[in-house]
Amino acid sequence: MRTAVAVVLPHHFERGYVPLTIVATTAAALILGWPLAPALLLAAVLSPTDPVLAAEVRVGEPTDDPDDEDEVRFSLTAEAGLNDGLAFPFVLAALAVAAAPAGWAAEWFLVDVLVRIAVGVAVGVVTGWVLGWMFFRARPRALRLSEHMEGFVAIGATFVAYGAAELSRGYGFLAVFVTACTIRAAERDHGYHKVLHGFTEQIERLLTVFLLFLLGGYLVTHGLPSLTWQGALVGVLLVLVVRPAAGYAALLGGATGPQERLVTAVYGIRGVGSLFYLAYALGHTGLFAAYADRLWAVVSFTVFLSVFLHGATAAPVIQRLDRLRRSSPTPP
Repeated sequence: MRTAVAVVLPHHFERGYVPLTIVATTAAALILGWPLAPALLLAAVLSPTDPVLAAEVRVGEPTDDPDDEDEVRFSLTAEAGLNDGLAFPFVLAALAVAAAPAGWAAEWFLVDVLVRIAVGVAVGVVTGWVLGWMFFRARPRALRLSEHMEGFVAIGATFVAYGAAELSRGYGFLAVFVTACTIRAAERDHGYHKVLHGFTEQIERLLTVFLLFLLGGYLVTHGLPSLTWQGALVGVLLVLVVRPAAGYAALLGGATGPQERLVTAVYGIRGVGSLFYLAYALGHTGLFAAYADRLWAVVSFTVFLSVFLHGATAAPVIQRLDRLRRSSPTPP
């Protein structure tokens, strides 16, 4: 079995799917009449794949079955956790463009891209190493958390990693993902991973259902009435054209076959993460107040469209891909 960081880093830092998506979405919004700063913010908040909804593609708990972590399932799940480290800098770039149209790029690249990503990864590795020791190797055994088999520990680990990264001026979501990968690598075959997975999956589903329920209410009362045809077109282009094209281009030259590459490129589900990024941006500046309603309308509509289309088709498509893989002759 492969470690998440080793496999995913080439896909996302060297091939740059998220930057491709942001550039294409920004261009589409500019063509349809949006100013640069709101267009960049819209593209940034819609670029990352939602980690909770992406889990619907990778069905099941952690196992040692080689078919359980095939390229498509693994890439989509890991992408959703890791690409927050690339999306958040562009959210901050949109804020910088709105506040100071000139002279922002150098400081943004140095601080928001290089330093904060490095801090998030470092905090995640250190936190994951410490927690991995506490989970599996602490002495005496009374302090070894895996002996108690409590799922609530996953919530504490999430808050510790996120809080430590944010206090250190790093990216909290990125730190949480790296922490989880480091803990998983600390003792890969331990049954405690299944306990943590089952608990967090239940909590995530409950929160996601609640938030999507609120999103549906917002769409009916405010979102759809505020949605223009230009904004709807941006959402449709992102889900049906930009994401598949950018994802496919980012995977060219890799080891995946054309079918796996196509499925991985298409199924980048938008969800609660995009709502968080937009709320963060609008809450930290009043410079987007004139576009707040339009931004919420486009982001909410895009999330709804993605959840509906991807949620309805992901399971049968992945199952079909599994059948094709099993029926294909194994190369000598």
